[in-house]
Amino acid sequence: MSPDTEEFPEACDQVLEYLRRGRPAAGQDPAKRKQILEGARRVFINMGFDAASMNDITREAGVSKGTIYVYFNNKEELFEALIEDERKTIFANLYDALEQEGSVRDTLLRYGIALAWKITSPGVLKAQRTVISICERMPELGVRFYERGPKRGHDKLAEYLERAVKAGDLAIPDVDLAAYQFTDLCMAGLFRQCIFGYRSAIPTEEEVRRVVTSGVDVFLKAYGAGK
Repeated sequence: MSPDTEEFPEACDQVLEYLRRGRPAAGQDPAKRKQILEGARRVFINMGFDAASMNDITREAGVSKGTIYVYFNNKEELFEALIEDERKTIFANLYDALEQEGSVRDTLLRYGIALAWKITSPGVLKAQRTVISICERMPELGVRFYERGPKRGHDKLAEYLERAVKAGDLAIPDVDLAAYQFTDLCMAGLFRQCIFGYRSAIPTEEEVRRVVTSGVDVFLKAYGAGK
């Protein structure tokens, strides 16, 4: 066997690997997945979760029924993937506010304002309303939504408060409870009005800052080490 012949199998393997990389396997094409999710987003917004069907999403996304089922088994799975993608985009840099330099008050103000602004944004409100509307008959979806979103944020805040307690900057007997209290203080009078559609406009930057500043002051009054 000549050297060229000996190298042939390896060359074939390299070509096949190149082709595999150039053409994603079924269900692995990011562009196609994004196309389906964008179509699903429009359908869910216009029709709501219950009224929407996989056929509706197929037409809106411009893909075949066979293609959509390669990526998602049903609309519940598709909806969960859509929520997860939006969560990653919306909250991508939120927790950085807890890692930046500054006093405890400055850090809590920075984080509280960012949190309140995100939670009362139109996209997040729509996602929360949709999940609330279906979690009674699909509780597992509600559980996963909470664990990957609100609970993750709660844990990040609790970790920061723990560090502040160890540094002597805060005096908190129950950090887990305090983290929930802080979140509620930062959205007092804003979140419920937004989630139930009581107000027609999202909070202004001035409103958010006023509510969060007051919330931080109350929080530090209760848990500040020098109180």
